[in-house]
Amino acid sequence: MRRSRTLNLGTGTFVLLGFAALFFLTTQTTSRGISFASPPHYELTAKFDNVGDLKVGAPVSMSGVEMGRVTTIGFDSKEYKAVVTMRLDARYNQIPTDSDAAIYTQGLLGGKFIGITAGGAETYLKDKDHIDFTQSAFVLESLIGQVLANFGKTAAPDAGKAQTDAPAAPEPKSTEKRK
Repeated sequence: MRRSRTLNLGTGTFVLLGFAALFFLTTQTTSRGISFASPPHYELTAKFDNVGDLKVGAPVSMSGVEMGRVTTIGFDSKEYKAVVTMRLDARYNQIPTDSDAAIYTQGLLGGKFIGITAGGAETYLKDKDHIDFTQSAFVLESLIGQVLANFGKTAAPDAGKAQTDAPAAPEPKSTEKRK
């Protein structure tokens, strides 16, 4: 009886420690942690031609300061653009209405985030407003494809031109005397 009770307590303790470790890892691996109460916020939308690899939960920042997160990414079938909804902390409620949003990459191959650049208007964005000026994601594959296509176009004419426009080689002079 004593051995069974000790085994049950040890197993229960092990399971509780496992759940505590999972909770700790969850709060440490996500940059948001676990929040039971939502701080005051407001939502903005922006339309992009291409969002690249932008994900829900990606940070939204201005001047390197994280202001919020991407909450949804949808598609507008009338304009054929991606619609991104962002939830910003209410502390950052003085963003000029003529500000622009761009999708950037964290590092060379890192994740995507939205960077907002302040405009100069005297009025500020409010809840449910729309950011009109946007810059789509920089897609590395497209750039590589364009460079290779342009390289192929410029290299082919030069190669052909070099062969046809080259002056004829002079005939070698003989050192022997002719009779």
